[in-house]
Amino acid sequence: MAAGVELLISYFAISGDVHPFGPTEISPLPFKDRVEAAARAGFVGFGLHPDDVTATRDQIGYAEMRRIIEANGIKYLEIEAVVDWYKTGEERAKADLLRAQIFEAVNELGMRDIKALPGFEGGEPNIELMGEEFGKLCDQAAATGTEVVLEIMPWSNVRTIEAGVGIMEVANRNNGGLLLDIWHMARGNIPYADISKIPAHFIKAIEIDDALREPPVENIWDDTIHHRMLPGEGELDVPAFLRAVKAAGYDGVYGTEVLSADHRKRGLDEMARRVFESSMAQFAKV
Repeated sequence: MAAGVELLISYFAISGDVHPFGPTEISPLPFKDRVEAAARAGFVGFGLHPDDVTATRDQIGYAEMRRIIEANGIKYLEIEAVVDWYKTGEERAKADLLRAQIFEAVNELGMRDIKALPGFEGGEPNIELMGEEFGKLCDQAAATGTEVVLEIMPWSNVRTIEAGVGIMEVANRNNGGLLLDIWHMARGNIPYADISKIPAHFIKAIEIDDALREPPVENIWDDTIHHRMLPGEGELDVPAFLRAVKAAGYDGVYGTEVLSADHRKRGLDEMARRVFESSMAQFAKV
């Protein structure tokens, strides 16, 4: 299966020593250097973060960003992530500022997809409400030919395939679907075989990485942000996940979301090379 596989390196897998919810999420590494390192390693997709995009815009401008992306053969961009897109009041007002920031980048740079996060307030999702609001988000993205992908996450209100599919059925947009990350599937105890329950047109994005089968720490946020591993270095059986995804009908670009305290301290070229080579090695086993 390795022939023809295209890989996208997710933002935090090549941003250096920054991490989600850290003191800053803006990469200390120049945008140009990151894009060039990703391309040298073999990636044709590149992950973006709104705060990092804004900082880079202020330094070099969108025109130069576009030139760097095109010069390095980057075909796919993704940006993460819209939050609280289905809420109201102050939470929604704050979230809409981030949403506007993201759509500025989408309009200027063009994106394959925008990641959308579920809610972390606990409880069961309001499928009808979330579906309607997700549909509106998709409509906003459709103007630039961009997809919106909702990530299933085990400690969120969209922690099951059934909830995710339910939201997609209500939204019913061609450019809206689900993001399946092997880490979240494993930590959510969702068997890979259950991917077959998802209609193929709802599977819009895939991410691979790896982990120990049993969490090395109690806090799941700590686990997901600092203790992921390169594909093949853990115990999650990445090839089995890829086989299930392929059997379900997915044939798009694959994301590589390695969130690791060890990985992010490596040199730029080493970060990119290790993620690319370890990921491609898994496809060779499919």
